[in-house]
Amino acid sequence: MQERLQQLATVIDDVLLGKPEVIRLSLACLLARGHLLIEDLPGLGKTTLAHALAKVLGLDYQRVQFTSDMLPGDILGGAIYDQQQSGFRLHKGPVFTELLLADEINRTSPKTQSALLEAMEERQVSLDGQRHVLPEVFFVIATQNPTEQYGTFPLPESQLDRFLMRVSIGYPTAEAEEKMLLQGGAADQLGGVQQLLTPEQLLEAQRLVSRLQVSSAVVSYLQRLAQYSRDSQHFSLGLSPRGSLAVLNAAKAWAFLQGRAYVLPDDVQQVFPAVAGHRLVGRELLHPGSEHDPASYLLSQVDVLS
Repeated sequence: MQERLQQLATVIDDVLLGKPEVIRLSLACLLARGHLLIEDLPGLGKTTLAHALAKVLGLDYQRVQFTSDMLPGDILGGAIYDQQQSGFRLHKGPVFTELLLADEINRTSPKTQSALLEAMEERQVSLDGQRHVLPEVFFVIATQNPTEQYGTFPLPESQLDRFLMRVSIGYPTAEAEEKMLLQGGAADQLGGVQQLLTPEQLLEAQRLVSRLQVSSAVVSYLQRLAQYSRDSQHFSLGLSPRGSLAVLNAAKAWAFLQGRAYVLPDDVQQVFPAVAGHRLVGRELLHPGSEHDPASYLLSQVDVLS
């Protein structure tokens, strides 16, 4: 299974050139049954990454372009009147899919953003008092523009917490951009992407990840990271117990991608910025993306061995 996943990562890297760490984090997020938030400028490959993941995994795929005038029903669906049957029937919205790309999620109002909360947390949708279960494989990739751009609504903490990871693709290297210019755009490369894993195999991989062994030493290290964030005067909002569990699940998935059946402290460190970065709120000079990024600062302050 790990060899197939390595092959899968290589295929996606041929499309999204020069971003192997982002691709590996995205796969780890999916293997940990989480959702992915990509924060970046337009045109850097956010939609391409979602398309490539859907194709190699053989997942049903829907894309929703979020706008300021969207309503919750545009995502969830609702009851519509059927004249032929003289009654109402359920019209399912785009959320009823396996991989949902919520494009520019912070360009819509908080009310519409919150329409995804139940789906992302409980993998179900409540409509007209009825519970509708989503597919067993359900993965949301949301993109958001930098919050300083015009026409954006900051995601509330409850919405941010639904995302297992937040990553940034960033500009390509000079070599990767030159290669892209020579071989054509990402759309040309996507046309040649083939399915490498079935949804059933993906579910089996997720089950294997959940059963990975975690030593007491790794758990102790993670707990000390969380406790430091809560006790330190440098943080106004520390890592919650649910955040600690998210880091652990992501570390398991990262270890699985490395071909191991056990988790090391290095696995925690590799996924920690992506998982904890949007859950931590630092004071003073601790700002995400700066030299004093809260997650990176926290890792530098807590020893692996104590």
